[in-house]
Amino acid sequence: MRCPFCGNEETQVKDSRPSDDHTSIRRRRICPDCGQRFTTFERVQLREMTVVKSGGRKQPFDRDKVIKSMQIALRKRPITMDKIEKVATGIVRKLESQGEQEITSDQIGTEVMKALIELDVVGYIRYASVYKDFREPDDFNDFVEDLQKIQSGKRGAA
Repeated sequence: MRCPFCGNEETQVKDSRPSDDHTSIRRRRICPDCGQRFTTFERVQLREMTVVKSGGRKQPFDRDKVIKSMQIALRKRPITMDKIEKVATGIVRKLESQGEQEITSDQIGTEVMKALIELDVVGYIRYASVYKDFREPDDFNDFVEDLQKIQSGKRGAA
């Protein structure tokens, strides 16, 4: 692992432990050249996935983009970063378990939407406003009406 401070390619692992949710390994490292310490995380990747965008363009799947989009949707909401990480891990595992090397950006968006509606309704609405590309106030109103029907159906079933 290259030192982020001096660029030395030989660093030493001083401590390793599993993350709280046991989906990654946290490693404390030290650089023998500059003496700086830093942390790395190691995560299991079941398969390489490629995202097919709506215009047909392809790019490597990036878990951090899922997390960043959720962070934006959940900004100033009472959801911890740990919870976002766990949900993102679940989304990635679900996508990987489908067995497809290529996934569409729509599949990713749908999985994020499913996770957000369970996690935080306000975050779900924020994400949907971008993902669904609302162009008119009526688009938003129709979406909120549908959401209210879903929410009242859940309450009635409980």
